[in-house]
Amino acid sequence: MTQVPGKLLVWDVTVVSTTAEYYVAAAARERGKMAEMAVTRKCQKYSELSTAHLFLPIAVETLGPTNDSPYKFFKVLSRKITDMSGDSRKDSFLYQRLSVIIERCNVALFRDTFTMHDDPDL
Repeated sequence: MTQVPGKLLVWDVTVVSTTAEYYVAAAARERGKMAEMAVTRKCQKYSELSTAHLFLPIAVETLGPTNDSPYKFFKVLSRKITDMSGDSRKDSFLYQRLSVIIERCNVALFRDTFTMHDDPDL
């Protein structure tokens, strides 16, 4: 990722639930398709930001894939964190953290698919 003098980095993270009825068919056809579609929508939504800021859209599908742009960014950011802290184990910290967040969201989504009944005999 290149530095752009005078521009601030602005990022937007979107998590797309590929198991939502609206996305299931397209998500089944192509891995990462929903993440790329979310990035396209974010770029359109924030198109005016690109003149004054460096915009980095990040989209993650609930079942794992992300769009292409965050990989290089996270690699550079992880390297800078490692250089400043001196701890090489922190190199994969961002991806691990992101994975945990997605897992927690998946659990909440899965739990919400169950129907609760007041009658225990149902």
